[in-house]
Amino acid sequence: MRPLATLRRIISLPDLRRRIGIVFFLLLLTRILTIVPLPGININQLADFFKQNQALSLLNMFTGGGLSNVSFALMGVGPYITASIILQLLGYTVPAIEELQKEGEAGRKRISQYTRLLTVPLGFMQGFGTLTLLRNAGMIQSWGPTELLLMLTVATAGTMVLMWLGELISEYGVGNGVSLIITLGILSGLSQSLTQTSQLFALGGEQITNLIIMAVIGIITLAVVIMVTEGVRDIPITYARSVRGSGMLGRVNSVLPIKINMAGVIPIIFAVSLVIFPSVIAQFFQGNKIAWLASTSAFILRVFNQQHWFYSVFYFLLVFGFTYFYTFIIVKPEEMAENLQRQGGFIPGVRPGTDTARYIYSVVNRLTFPGALFLAIIAVLPVVIQNITGITTISLGGTSILIVVSVTLETIRQVQAQIATRTYEEA
Repeated sequence: MRPLATLRRIISLPDLRRRIGIVFFLLLLTRILTIVPLPGININQLADFFKQNQALSLLNMFTGGGLSNVSFALMGVGPYITASIILQLLGYTVPAIEELQKEGEAGRKRISQYTRLLTVPLGFMQGFGTLTLLRNAGMIQSWGPTELLLMLTVATAGTMVLMWLGELISEYGVGNGVSLIITLGILSGLSQSLTQTSQLFALGGEQITNLIIMAVIGIITLAVVIMVTEGVRDIPITYARSVRGSGMLGRVNSVLPIKINMAGVIPIIFAVSLVIFPSVIAQFFQGNKIAWLASTSAFILRVFNQQHWFYSVFYFLLVFGFTYFYTFIIVKPEEMAENLQRQGGFIPGVRPGTDTARYIYSVVNRLTFPGALFLAIIAVLPVVIQNITGITTISLGGTSILIVVSVTLETIRQVQAQIATRTYEEA
């Protein structure tokens, strides 16, 4: 459907228009939460602190600027995402949770409730670590038990409010609410970065060349992200029989889609958590009176700096490895083969059962390599480009582009599905 035709159709459908209005209103509320600062914070020193702290800049992207503002939404939906990932991983290792996943809608609601409950302690833990780091940097003016408890409670409440707004968007709006909140947070920082970058044109010469290089790489990155996100290998499936209405068909052909990037952006989130962990810990002991502890902290901060080659290599390998790890956690060839056999389906030329599982495994394994390589390159791309061009006012974030593209495409598909459903009902 063409964009103008889609827009006209959205305007002509009251229910869809109301859903999109709800999305815009609730997203506006999330942006307001990111600019309301926590009590007792020295706002004037924040900008300089985050410019010097590259590790926290990565986390700030996922909080939509709430971290750099030390706002009511200090941690964004980070603890909720962490809780979701933990429950998802436990679903493949803990039999009780695995059974819940198989119970359909009722099981999904139980898991969602467990995720919300787990978000609270994770919010307090992550909030305490973040606030302690800010206190050591002189950002927090008072640090008594009462003040600390107040800030932790407010920050955790901010996460819970954002989580609630995200669930409202998913239920009453269009698209995945939490994903839209993260996407809006990424886009919100783009205008300021573009304004600062545009000032480099006044310098002329080499800076203009570097900006052109960044623009070209950005366009190429966007195109590649779209192609890989939409890239699917369709495995042909034939069903021995199928009942339609009052008749029975002999054979029905279908496909089993296997995406190139099955893991999405989850491996990058895992890798970000690990790659910034040494730097965050080292900052606690920076300038310590114990000589060997201070020197070790300085070494870690130097090695895990984005300008150091080790940082890029370590980050690259983490993302590559986590992609394989997470893909084969969420994709189970044995279960897929068993479900196909139970439904009377088979892959032409492949025996049902074990042979089908092996075939699916080989396809997923072959597709995971380019998918893992793609994610790893996307993850380290900003660091590489900044080191080449020397431009730090804007980060050519492959991860940001990947998130924005994935969420945008999924939201568009949901809008088109809503339009198609209502068009069918009217027919």
